[in-house]
Amino acid sequence: MEKPVISIRGLGTRFGRNVIHDGLDLDVRRGEVLGVVGGSGTGKSVLLRQIIALNRPSAGTIRLFGQDVHALAGRARDALLTRTGVLFQDGALFSSLTVAENIMVPMREHTEFAPRLMAELTALKIAMVGLPGHAGALYPSELSGGMRKRAGLARALALDPEIVFLDEPTAGLDPIGASNFDRLIRSLQQSLGLTVYMITHDLDSLTAICDRIAVLLHKKIRVGTFVEHRDDPDPWMQAYFRGPRARAAMRAGEAELPGGNLIDG
Repeated sequence: MEKPVISIRGLGTRFGRNVIHDGLDLDVRRGEVLGVVGGSGTGKSVLLRQIIALNRPSAGTIRLFGQDVHALAGRARDALLTRTGVLFQDGALFSSLTVAENIMVPMREHTEFAPRLMAELTALKIAMVGLPGHAGALYPSELSGGMRKRAGLARALALDPEIVFLDEPTAGLDPIGASNFDRLIRSLQQSLGLTVYMITHDLDSLTAICDRIAVLLHKKIRVGTFVEHRDDPDPWMQAYFRGPRARAAMRAGEAELPGGNLIDG
């Protein structure tokens, strides 16, 4: 089998006496959409930040594309991380920059592209995420919530990454907007061959686009499909994967998710 693009072994996370992760293991396969869920305080965002080297774990190793990300430094680490893109909650755009300028930030930092090429690539990324061409000249304050997320996704795709990390990408969107964003993620994943690591609480997203689901529970992680997790006897798993909202999401997810990049307002 192909080696995982993300491999975590024996991960430990402590904040003082508070243990968040203890001996956590996880493999993420190339080309899959992995949903990451867990109760409050289980360290979902902390784990993401550790994978992309923003935080250092207390113990264990994290390998990206076979390389220990926390053993690297400087240009070697930067080169590795340019193979990834991140969409933080609500897009995390720079408010003083236009959408186009936000998308160019990674290009300016990590490439020597000529201004004309950057402008052409930026226009392409804007179109890829389903935004109208004129959105590039707008500031984040002039965008709807859904458009800000799409702009943030365009920036995450600026350097043609192999892995995209999404932190609650549908949070704050209405059901139509969330469904449209799910379609966009799946469409981009399939057309670009992306690996997607997605933190979410959206049960519709889990059933619609996730190949597997990683559940942070009891300081470790359990990975399986939605149906497999439904059979887990743990009380939290039963409440989450067999509750009324989960049953509704399962019924909705039985229909194949159609394609399309509709723009939500």
